[in-house]
Amino acid sequence: MSLHERILGDIEQHIVSGRWPPGHRIPSEQDLTQQYGCSRMTVNKVLTQLARGGLVERRRKAGSFVTRPQSRSAVLEIQDIRSEVESLGQAYRYEVRERKRRRSTNADMQTLGLGQHSPVLHLVTQHWAGARPFCLEQRLIGLDTVPAAAEQDFSSEAPGAWLVNHVPWTSAEHRIRAVGADAQTAPLLELPLGAPCLLIERRTWLGGQPVTFVRLTYPGDGHELVARFSPSSGSAAHNGS
Repeated sequence: MSLHERILGDIEQHIVSGRWPPGHRIPSEQDLTQQYGCSRMTVNKVLTQLARGGLVERRRKAGSFVTRPQSRSAVLEIQDIRSEVESLGQAYRYEVRERKRRRSTNADMQTLGLGQHSPVLHLVTQHWAGARPFCLEQRLIGLDTVPAAAEQDFSSEAPGAWLVNHVPWTSAEHRIRAVGADAQTAPLLELPLGAPCLLIERRTWLGGQPVTFVRLTYPGDGHELVARFSPSSGSAAHNGS
C-alpha cells in the first residue's frame, strides 16, 4: 500500500465510522504532513481526491471539513427512508414521538380529501442517520380505508414502510417546496429557527379512497430530488431540450 492510499484510507475510515462527523475540521495539510512524514503535495492530492468524492469540503483559508452526506430521492417513486439512510452508509433508527387516534377535524378532512368526518390516525415520527436527525415525518392515515393501522404501534416497523408493505395504493401525488424550520421542526431536526428545509407532501389513494397524507421535512442542505423522464409524445422530434 502506498503512503497516498494509507492516508486516504485513514481519513475515509474516520469519516465513515462517524469519528469525524459532518462539519468536523480535518487536520491541516501541515499537521498531516508531520503526522505521516510525507510531502505536502501528497496530502494535498489526498484531500483533493476526497473533495471530488464528496466526503470533504475544502474552504479557502479555513481548511477542510467533513461534508454532510447528500440524500437523493426519486420524485416519481415512494422512497423508504431507511433505504435512503442506509444508502449513505449511515446507521438508521426512528422513533414514533406521537401517535393519536381521533375523529377527523375539519383540517384533516381537507388534508385527506374526506367527504365526511371519520376516524384517522395521527403520527409524528423522527428518523436519524447516524447521530444526526435526517427527517421529520408527520402523517395522517384514513382508518376507514386502512382499519388495520389502528392496531399498529409501529415500534418494529416505521409507518411509511408498514404502509408500503401491507397496503396497496392506486395513485399518489407529490408536492415539493422549500420552507423555513418552524418552532416544532427546528429543535427536532437540530436546526436554527427559520433554517431552510425541503418539504415533501404526499397523498396516496386506493381506488379513490384516501390512504394517507404525509409531510416529510428534511434539512435543506442534506437532500435533493431527482426525476428521470422521457419527452411527451410528439415533442421528441422537434425539441432537443
